[in-house]
Amino acid sequence: MAVVTISRQFGSGSTEIAHRVCELLGYRYLDKLLMGQVAAEVGLSGKELVDFSEEHLKVRNFLERLLLPGPHTVARFSVRSQDAAGARTASVVQLDDARSTTLVRGAIHKAYQQGNVVIVGRGGQATLQDMPGVLHVRIEAPMAARVLRIQGREGIVAEEARAMALRRDKAAEQYLKKLFTIRWDDSNLYHLIINTGKWELEAAAQMIVNAVERLPVK
Repeated sequence: MAVVTISRQFGSGSTEIAHRVCELLGYRYLDKLLMGQVAAEVGLSGKELVDFSEEHLKVRNFLERLLLPGPHTVARFSVRSQDAAGARTASVVQLDDARSTTLVRGAIHKAYQQGNVVIVGRGGQATLQDMPGVLHVRIEAPMAARVLRIQGREGIVAEEARAMALRRDKAAEQYLKKLFTIRWDDSNLYHLIINTGKWELEAAAQMIVNAVERLPVK
């Protein structure tokens, strides 16, 4: 049972590659599993409507904000609940950087123990760096190729696509540096670095599958 972690530049095609790797290997994609794990840890249900105390976002938006790369100092939100008598109350839950990191690391370790999973982002290359049976991959691409891919997906002009790529890359870099004390572009963290400006996405997925099949599990 192997695990694949994927670090990526925004717009490099990593999501498509990750899903294709899951199809080829019969693996699970961690995204939704991790969100559910974090929700359970803080006592939230994906079906609950939970508002931020300031931003008025639902629970799913909160989890996406927490789990997507980006610097997070403190997250505060109110949780509505109802007791057996029908009385409704609201309490405030607060997560700081340390608690957020602990939750994410715990979810990643849980997925690792189960095996056969692809983890995209979320510091997987740091949390599982020295664990056996884990393949660490980084997906990159030239900015021009990324801009075209983002434009096609988002329907925006080139300038907006480039700004989005730079913004998301910076957020990911800061997230990993602050919470996991790593440089996301440190080649020593990865077994395999793939440039999708040179390789088609299908070829990239096949390379990852081939590497997994040759990965020592002990």
